Amino acid sequence: MTSWMLTDSGHGADAPHAARFEAVGASLPAHRVTTHQLMAGTRHRTRIDLERLTGIHEHRACGPDETSLTLGIAAARDCLARSRYTGADLDMVISASITRYVDAVAHRFEPPLSLSIKEAIGASAANSFDVSNACAGMLTGVFILNDFIRRGVIRRGMVVSGEQITGLGTNAADHIRSILSPQLASLTLGDAGAAVIVDRAPEGSPGIVLAGFTTLAEHSRLCLGLPAWHRPGAVMYTRARKIHDVAMAEGPPLIEEVLAQVGTRLGDIDWLIPHQTSVRAIRAGERALGRRLHEGPKHVVVTVDRFGNTASTTLFLALHNYLTEGQLHRGEKILLLSVASGLEVGVVLFELDELEVTHGRMH
Repeated sequence: MTSWMLTDSGHGADAPHAARFEAVGASLPAHRVTTHQLMAGTRHRTRIDLERLTGIHEHRACGPDETSLTLGIAAARDCLARSRYTGADLDMVISASITRYVDAVAHRFEPPLSLSIKEAIGASAANSFDVSNACAGMLTGVFILNDFIRRGVIRRGMVVSGEQITGLGTNAADHIRSILSPQLASLTLGDAGAAVIVDRAPEGSPGIVLAGFTTLAEHSRLCLGLPAWHRPGAVMYTRARKIHDVAMAEGPPLIEEVLAQVGTRLGDIDWLIPHQTSVRAIRAGERALGRRLHEGPKHVVVTVDRFGNTASTTLFLALHNYLTEGQLHRGEKILLLSVASGLEVGVVLFELDELEVTHGRMH
């Protein structure tokens, strides 16, 4: 049995307000690496056609002066440039990255990255802290802000992440021998930063309709990150086929259950933005949902082909790109779906409001 930790848009004595997404920002390294180039750099000539297997054409990789911290700061500044607020207006800043690089080799846990980010964007009065929840990190931060805002504890805050995670692929490149390699998933990763401001929704605005998380803890060892022994950084071991099978079997009933909590059908969803692991996995998930719920969302967002799996930033990088391209429109219902190591399943359902228009107004 699983249980959802939920916050929905119902206004009661403990939650008199609603929250919404006010601005979304992103940052990408300039350097592009194609999947063909990546596989050409592996030690063993495996003949694995990773692009055909995953649908990933290319990803971005940090240059010498780019780190988790610089990507996070750049994304936060881009977010503020699209917002009505300045850093001084923020009540809270949450950093949610898995990677915490501040230079070429060092992860920093203290002081937290959120402190450096809030200082860089002029949010000196904001409370700040880091959260760590694998690829669900940013959605976890949104879940926290949504709860604080609904209860009137704060009025607005930012969740930000910078992921310099392609080092896992670099460390895996010497060990990949076949598609059964436990490090193969490390070659699907891409570097990126993303940030989102959540604020109190105007009276009558639907904003965030539902935010929820549940954990399938019995599968927690299917993906493990460990320090690398003989070089800087880390290594990741993933039982990719088993994770896929669990997600296909257990994900659809969980989504059906949580949508029923707010009286919404999957067919009511205009855009489903899932965690971006591979094109094939996204399409398989779409089919599994259709078999279980006998319907599907109107559209499913795919950006992994352009950016790879960018870990905790993936949902908001995708949201940012589809807003920038003008594909999302006011009044549409959007479901963010995170499936992360743990296994964590997180959902946020919201109705797009003026963000459609304000996203393009840089200042």
